[in-house]
Amino acid sequence: MRGEIIGVWSETWREIWSKLAKHPDAPEDMFCELFRELNAACSAPLDPATELADTVDNPDQARTAFRRTRASALMGEIALLEFMERAHGVMVDLGGDPMANRFFVLTEAFLNKYSLRYDLRRPFSLNPTLPGVFARLMRDLKDATAQDAALHPLMMEFEDAIRDLRADRSAGRIKTCIQKQVNLLEAIGQRCPGVTTNTLGQICEQVGTWPHNKVKDAMKCLYGFASDYPGIRHGGNANNSIREIEMRDLVGITVLLAGFAPYLTNLINSDTIYRGS
Repeated sequence: MRGEIIGVWSETWREIWSKLAKHPDAPEDMFCELFRELNAACSAPLDPATELADTVDNPDQARTAFRRTRASALMGEIALLEFMERAHGVMVDLGGDPMANRFFVLTEAFLNKYSLRYDLRRPFSLNPTLPGVFARLMRDLKDATAQDAALHPLMMEFEDAIRDLRADRSAGRIKTCIQKQVNLLEAIGQRCPGVTTNTLGQICEQVGTWPHNKVKDAMKCLYGFASDYPGIRHGGNANNSIREIEMRDLVGITVLLAGFAPYLTNLINSDTIYRGS
């Protein structure tokens, strides 16, 4: 799941802007003001004194220019979010509450239809959701490992182990998933600046990214579990296991382990994960 507006920007014309233009309170020059704001989100914006001025002086030309603006012309997701929030201000200025509310309702329906990573709050604020943040974390981690010849196979092995559960949700397959994820995190941590060791427990001592020792200890305890539980990383100690591994452990432990990734690597940007690129 990409979950970002920029990925489905082309669909906003049909779902938001063309419908907004049909509102009884929509002024003729609506796209003149919208394109002025959209231009500010472009990587190569039109010159305000020449090309932009000529475009926004003509409602038909502005409408055409707005519709033809592709996602590839925009600076990125953050610039697009800022445009959407400015567009709400344009609706307030041009049509008051009726236009602003129509824009809000259309945008909210759009976010829901395409399962995007934002929650829309009034008056008009696009806020990342927790599922969206987690999905972006996994996507960025996958993108980062794809650039490394050694990390990429480990990520693929982890993903394959998750997929294999579709046919067999046995304890052995669940253990394999946890093992593959720990191996991946261990390899990622070895590339963190300042790390000179190769075991996850020792890597935790060297990364220097923890906000509190208890957070570091939590990661080390999870690593200790994977090393001590029979059949995950080693033979383990059968006397320490309380019950057999099951699906709740797959969900709980893999989510927990994924959450520690930002502490173990500089390959991903946490600000980008939260807000978008």
